[in-house]
Amino acid sequence: MIKTIDDKRDFDKVFRRSRTDYENMRASVKKIIEDVKTTGDRALVEYTEKFDKFALTPQTMLVSEEEFDNAYKSVDGKTLESLRAAKDNLVAYNRRQIRDNNIITDRGKTTGCIVKPVTRAGIYVPGGKAAYPSTVLMCAVPAKVAGVKEIIMTTPGANTNPLTLVAARECGVDKVFKIGGAQAIAAMAYGTENIPKVDVISGPGNIFVALAKREVYGEVGIDMVAGPSEILIVADDSANADYIAADMLSQAEHDEMAMSILITTSRKLSDEVKTRLYSRLDKLSRKSIAEKSIENYGAIVIVNTIDEGIALANRVAPEHLELCIEDVEKHLSNIDNAGAIFIGNYSPEPLGDYYAGPNHVLPTGGTAHYASSLGVDNYIKKISIIRYDGDALREVGETVEALAYAEGLTAHAEAISARIAKKEH
Repeated sequence: MIKTIDDKRDFDKVFRRSRTDYENMRASVKKIIEDVKTTGDRALVEYTEKFDKFALTPQTMLVSEEEFDNAYKSVDGKTLESLRAAKDNLVAYNRRQIRDNNIITDRGKTTGCIVKPVTRAGIYVPGGKAAYPSTVLMCAVPAKVAGVKEIIMTTPGANTNPLTLVAARECGVDKVFKIGGAQAIAAMAYGTENIPKVDVISGPGNIFVALAKREVYGEVGIDMVAGPSEILIVADDSANADYIAADMLSQAEHDEMAMSILITTSRKLSDEVKTRLYSRLDKLSRKSIAEKSIENYGAIVIVNTIDEGIALANRVAPEHLELCIEDVEKHLSNIDNAGAIFIGNYSPEPLGDYYAGPNHVLPTGGTAHYASSLGVDNYIKKISIIRYDGDALREVGETVEALAYAEGLTAHAEAISARIAKKEH
């Protein structure tokens, strides 16, 4: 049964996760990474057979054209049409994020930056408890819009979902490899005989994928280290209980550790949501997963005012925050921490998962206190530009020298004085 919390002092109990021994997992992940670095494709073949029970060879790890053709044949026209519509909408949204070069020249000084995409991006698409072609869209579209020259994708390949492959082809992914887990992250980070080294890795995964991304950060860039999915809904009497129940379950069905929280000022709404939650739960295809999630990490929190609810939401910094309240504009400016905000009764979280435009790869586990969603910026780098002429350098030279001497870096100071001691001819 979902928990009801009346005392805010008990609120933090909602967010206790199972105390899995991550250090043991981390040791296993580090060994996998080292094996891939040392033996390349051989390690990928061995770990794929060990973990995925899938026979693979260096020659078959790359998805073939025949496999792509078969995938297209198995996807119905309506689904393909919907996929393409979502992709077009995402492209339009991501184009709004494109940065221009920013260079200014003033009195002999040119400063600014030029914006360049990374050369090669790697995306990881989960394939365990569910298929996620939408993740292909969310990771590949911003990379393509950013101008990345080559996109590599890895996904567990024993039963690769046809729509996942179709999504990869539709989004311009250059190569798809049937590799999953920490070994896939290692392969993209360091390169193997068949899988090229990338510059940035994005995409969600299980705890082993998350730990692997943490380990390879620095060798490559990463988007974030994502945890279990989360939704937090702040609602008052104006909200629709059935809608809220449906939205809570939309996250609970991801996995047993997904978190679904309702914060409300209305005990009547709380009771109605409970009723609708279990009525809907019985009809779900992933009932057992959603039920465990709701029982372990679901809760309804009763507060006195919406302001109290917003304050609690800011403490949590949820991945997905829904505001199903009257006078939203009054409270919206008080939201400081959230991955994405869904406003009103007709903006359910799945709209963001598939179509709306903003990315569904979002900060979890409270990291929305400082992190942002995946986007074009994850696939670009800004290269600084500095150009001074002689007069401009002489104007500031003594200032720079003074700071260099203050740090005890005389060679730094002399690199300036060598130029300002005499005028250029």
